Amino acid sequence: LFLAVCAVGIGGTFQYGYNVSIINAPTQHIHRFLNETWTTRYHKELNPDLLTFLWSVIASIFSLGGLCGALIGGSMAIRLGRKGALLMNNVIAILASILMGISFPTGLFELLIAGRFLIGINSGIGLCVQPLYIGEVAPKHLRGGMAMGSSIFLTGGILTGQIIGLRELLGGETYWPLLLSSSCFPAFAQLLFLPWFPESPRYLLIDRGDELSCAKALKRFHGSSDYRREMEDIQRECFAVDGEKPKKPWQLFTDRGVRWQLITVIVMTMGQQLSGINAIYFYATYIFKQAGISAEKIPYVTLGTGACECLTALTCGLLIDYVGRRYLIIGGYLLMSLWSTVLTFSLTYQDLYWWVPYVSMASIFAFILSFGLGPGGITNTLTAELFIQSSRPAAYMIAGTISWISFFTIGMLFPFIVNGLKQYCFLVFLLECSLVAAFIFLVIPETKNKSFLEIKKEFHKLNFGRNA
Repeated sequence: LFLAVCAVGIGGTFQYGYNVSIINAPTQHIHRFLNETWTTRYHKELNPDLLTFLWSVIASIFSLGGLCGALIGGSMAIRLGRKGALLMNNVIAILASILMGISFPTGLFELLIAGRFLIGINSGIGLCVQPLYIGEVAPKHLRGGMAMGSSIFLTGGILTGQIIGLRELLGGETYWPLLLSSSCFPAFAQLLFLPWFPESPRYLLIDRGDELSCAKALKRFHGSSDYRREMEDIQRECFAVDGEKPKKPWQLFTDRGVRWQLITVIVMTMGQQLSGINAIYFYATYIFKQAGISAEKIPYVTLGTGACECLTALTCGLLIDYVGRRYLIIGGYLLMSLWSTVLTFSLTYQDLYWWVPYVSMASIFAFILSFGLGPGGITNTLTAELFIQSSRPAAYMIAGTISWISFFTIGMLFPFIVNGLKQYCFLVFLLECSLVAAFIFLVIPETKNKSFLEIKKEFHKLNFGRNA
């Protein structure tokens, strides 16, 4: 089971984290490449406004690709199977790597844009299909910890990208095309290791009706003596689904039986993206400078933020099946509200005392730790747990779409929020985190050690009224 999580993670959420972080290091080199290419092609200087526009297209088209990937990921998981969709997804990653790698020697920045779009599609599919696979192969008592594998590999991807993007490695002027094309290595690794593991047993029995292959897969994952309990659980869910075909996303919006599950996923996904984590990274460089850290050393201090996220994802993975989902996610949002308040005060009085910038710095790390311990990892885990087999792929398509739209929106609006409100922008995030925590406290039951059918029953009263 552990090796299966590693095999799906390396080509799944790892790619998303890796490709989000590696684009930051070669910013200046890509600007120079755009200028030189434009001058060579049109024999005139590139207008600064057009340069900014081209750079923003290169950076943001990734999220547009992610949105497309989220929209097709669920359908691929139904048609090709969870494992088949992940394997096919690597072809897109390899093609994207080739395009980004040859953009510099050929002098075609359009290939860089196309490559970023394709790697976005790859990330969108990975973020949708990987949690599906892990959620379906995990036994009840380990489901939380295994589902956290998605977050561990995502934060591991961010940290790896930050390390490889250092100017001493591939972030320098000579090697930046290699840095952008290095995402083919996780893809090759998954193509090498994932074929050794079986398809999702739930998919084999419920979607394909193949009981023999399901039993075989369960024996591989749970051992020949312990697999029967899992088999019985899948058979009960199969009986409850009663041959129902996997639903389309729009069908979930009209299904009263999943109304509150869907509202929960939408609120949690938007809450995760709009929680202020992007604001923290935006302010990090400024705060590090205020604390007296030189511009050359800031990339190394930023590694600390990546390591922080990775560490909390691992900690959350160890705690989730003991403490439960509700306590961790509510606690995470409440702690983020607290650190938003501290940051607002410390940024307001930044120049008053010499020690205030260090309070800001500590608050940044504390905010990241709080995010990783709750909202960062548990949001994806709960999306898998709140739905039964026929609704789960469609739920991930909806969650993925909401996530990428929120990611894109905050990227577009965030500079205006910061310019308008300055340090008081954290009061907006304080309100948002508090409201999401209140919603989770009032609506979401604890899902620890419960089967998918038991969780569905918990929501039955909410969906159909107390007398149902």
